[in-house]
Amino acid sequence: MGFINQFSSIHLDLLKEIGNIGAGNAATALSKLLNKKIEMNVPNVQIVSFDEMVEMAGGSENTAASVFLRIEGEAPGNMFFILPLSQAENFIQQMIGKEEFSFSNLPYNEIALSALQELGNILIGSYLSALSDFTNLSLYPSVPALSIDMVGAIISSGLMEHSQVSDFAIVIDTAFKEDIVEAAGTVRGHFFMLPDPDSFRTIFKSLGVKENG
Repeated sequence: MGFINQFSSIHLDLLKEIGNIGAGNAATALSKLLNKKIEMNVPNVQIVSFDEMVEMAGGSENTAASVFLRIEGEAPGNMFFILPLSQAENFIQQMIGKEEFSFSNLPYNEIALSALQELGNILIGSYLSALSDFTNLSLYPSVPALSIDMVGAIISSGLMEHSQVSDFAIVIDTAFKEDIVEAAGTVRGHFFMLPDPDSFRTIFKSLGVKENG
């Protein structure tokens, strides 16, 4: 996959711009959902190896909250939105109005889990829509699946049915401003997009990256 090396800072900037457009759309949707002003941006975009992706999410044994879905269309692949549990709790408390909610208390509140799944659905859907518009590729999401588990288990479970998985992931950091979590400061989450091997070529071509030879 040598054309990975041709993916320059210019192309990463394009992906960052796509991410910022998606973040803007998501902020509008979340503002309506929470009835307060939400500000989001994308401070960083990287292409990393599979192992680096796991480490960025806190390591394989770190417990996190994740929304996973399968991307269908012209550039199929997999996408995860992963948050540390403490930050996921903050979102849930804001969304359902229950400050006492904690992942330490079992069983989990079904309304809380549904709210977190909807949050992931809004965010991932907004990014995919921006990516589709920017690249003119037809992309659409499957039904999202929520997991509260160790990062290694989350990713393995999400990819289990898809043997043709790329060795690389596009990582899009997302920063939520203090409007949503006044006491905790800025919240950071990660989008991990793992295009299928042939999909990387399709996405790169749509952004003007040509394969040598």
